[in-house]
Amino acid sequence: MQLSSRGTKMSGLSGIRSIMEDIALAATDTSGDTWLNLSPGNPAAIPEVTDTWRRLQEEAMASGFAEFSGRYGPSRGSDVLVEAIVRYFNARYGWGIGPENVLVGAGCQMLAFMATTIFTGPCDDGPRRLVLPSVPDYTGYQGLSLDAGGTVGVEPGVELKDGRYFRYTFDLDAVRAQTSVGMMLLSSPGNPTGRTLLPDDLSGLIEIAEERDIPLVLDHAYGDPFPGVAQDSVDPPLHPNVINCFTFSKAGLPGERLGFAIGPRNAIDAMLSFTANSHLHAPQLIQATAALALNSGAIDTLTGEAIRPYYRDKRRAAEKLLHDLLPDALDWRLHSTDGGMFCWLWIDHDWFCDLALYEALKRKKVFVVPGRHFFVEPFSSPFLAEHATRCVRLSLSPDETVIAEGIARLAQALEEVRGAK
Repeated sequence: MQLSSRGTKMSGLSGIRSIMEDIALAATDTSGDTWLNLSPGNPAAIPEVTDTWRRLQEEAMASGFAEFSGRYGPSRGSDVLVEAIVRYFNARYGWGIGPENVLVGAGCQMLAFMATTIFTGPCDDGPRRLVLPSVPDYTGYQGLSLDAGGTVGVEPGVELKDGRYFRYTFDLDAVRAQTSVGMMLLSSPGNPTGRTLLPDDLSGLIEIAEERDIPLVLDHAYGDPFPGVAQDSVDPPLHPNVINCFTFSKAGLPGERLGFAIGPRNAIDAMLSFTANSHLHAPQLIQATAALALNSGAIDTLTGEAIRPYYRDKRRAAEKLLHDLLPDALDWRLHSTDGGMFCWLWIDHDWFCDLALYEALKRKKVFVVPGRHFFVEPFSSPFLAEHATRCVRLSLSPDETVIAEGIARLAQALEEVRGAK
C-alpha cells in the first residue's frame, strides 16, 4: 500500500524510537548482566505517590465504575474533572475561566499534536510552520507536524556560568524573524535542560504571538502547579494567545496518558472538535481519579512533600557524582537548572560525538539519549550543527545506585571515546 507524503513523514524511524527499540532488545539479553537505563523520561515510582494514586483509583472505581467506564462521555472531558480543573485553577491563580476554556486529552503530547495540526500546515496564504522558540527542546515535538519541513527550531544563545555550568538563552529577535509561523511551542521547565521561562522571555514570546495572532503553546509537563519540579518558576499565564497544557504523567500517572489544555475558547473549541472527530474522548475512570486528587488537595501534597523534594535531592546527588567522577581535563559543562528530571551535559571537544558515546555506553550496558535528538534539522548555523552532537541527556528517575554506577561508566566511556580519536 502506498503511503501519502504525510504518511511517509509520520512513519519515519525517529532517533528516539530507535533508542527505545534498543532498550526493548536489551530486555531480551540473556547474558545475565544488568542494564543501567539513564535514558527514560518515565518518572520515578515514588512509593508515596504510587500509594496515593492507587487509593484514589480504588475510590473512583467504588463510587462509579459503571458510570465512568460503562458509557461514553463528553469530548471536552468528564464533567467531574472539567469542573475540578476550573475550581482548582481559579482558586490557585485567581483566574476566571469556565468549562469552555478547558479540554481534557491524552497527555500533553497529544494536545500539542492537535494544536499543531489545527494551526500549522497548508493555508490559503501558503504553508505555516511550527516554531520551537529555542532548541534543544522535547524530542517528541519533531514528530508533531504532518508535513515535511513543518517544524523549525530557533538557535539559542549560550551563556557560560561559573564553574562547569552553562545556560541557554532565548534569542527573541531570531524568533521574531521567523516567517510563515502558525504556532509556537515550548516546554518549561524544559526537557532536556530543566530551564524555566524567565518573566521577560515569557512576555517577549507572548508579544510575538500577539503580533502574529498565533497561539503560543506552553507545555507544563514538568512545571507548576504539578509536578512542580522547578524550584522557581513563573505562573502559567492566562492570555488570549496562550494555550497552557498540563499533564498528570509526571505527577505519577505516566501510563494513563491524561492531560488537559486551558486556553481561549476559540482555540479550545477547535481542539474539542478534533477530539470528537478522532477519538471521542479521553478515558473516563482515570479522569474521575484525577478529579479526586484535585478536589481533595492530594495533588498538592504529593507535589510539595514527595515529588519536588525527591528530584531536588536526586539532582544534587547527580551533580556531585559528575563533578567527582568525570575527568578533570575534560571540558564538560552541565546546564544550570531551576529543576527538572534530567541532567543535560555538553562535552565541548572536537573528538566528542554523542552517537559514539551512545555506542560506547551500550557496550558497558548503559543507555543515555544522544543530544542530537533534541534539535531540529536543518541546523541554522555551523555552531548549532556541531553543538547538537556534543550533548547528552541523563535521567534522574532511576535509583541512586543506578545513577552512580551509570555515571562511573560514563566517565570510563568518555576516556575510551577520546582515546579512539
